[in-house]
Amino acid sequence: MALGWKLVIDSGDASTLADFWAAALDYEVEDPSALIEQLLAAGHIGAEAVVEHDGRKTFRGYAAIRHPDDPFDPASGVGHGRRLLFQDVPEPKSGKNRLHIDVHSEPGGLDDLVARLEALGATRVLEQNQGPAGHWWVMKDPEGNEFCAA
Repeated sequence: MALGWKLVIDSGDASTLADFWAAALDYEVEDPSALIEQLLAAGHIGAEAVVEHDGRKTFRGYAAIRHPDDPFDPASGVGHGRRLLFQDVPEPKSGKNRLHIDVHSEPGGLDDLVARLEALGATRVLEQNQGPAGHWWVMKDPEGNEFCAA
């Protein structure tokens, strides 16, 4: 039986980075506000564990995004499919990523994809053109995490 998984990305501002990646991938930001209200009402968490982002409650230091076509739990907002979780960490990013995301364009749409990602806050680092083997850009998200646009 295949195991479930999510990719967890360390961040300095989980909610802002989740917003970037949700827009970049056309994913949805998970909404845990109903779960948070239940946990607050039951006394399982205190107000210090919660922040407001884009008009709704979310867990301080955590945010997640999910593919819009995948199932999710409406009571918690947690996705049951393709999912990225962002968690705040105290230390800044150091060194090269050992794992990265490749974002693919429509055929012939690399220039439009790169322009759209830049408009969202990404930056170009290095263009790679390997002819028949592929053409892509190494880019960085707003917190400096490397990814490829292909």
